[in-house]
Amino acid sequence: MSATPNAFTVLNHPSLDHAGGGRAAAEAARPAALFESAELLKGGKAVGILHNGSLYRLQATKLGKLILTK
Repeated sequence: MSATPNAFTVLNHPSLDHAGGGRAAAEAARPAALFESAELLKGGKAVGILHNGSLYRLQATKLGKLILTK
């Protein structure tokens, strides 16, 4: 039986590269915000995200996957 991932295990997964220096290394030491997808989607299937002046769309598929498109 596998355990449900939590913020600590997800953000410290070996596949994430926390190597380096400077500002990125300082930000990696601080835990990132963690949101449930249902909290972002609020009952819908898609949500728009503005990032650096560009609009992205985060959408849930029928199989429960998430797709982020520009």
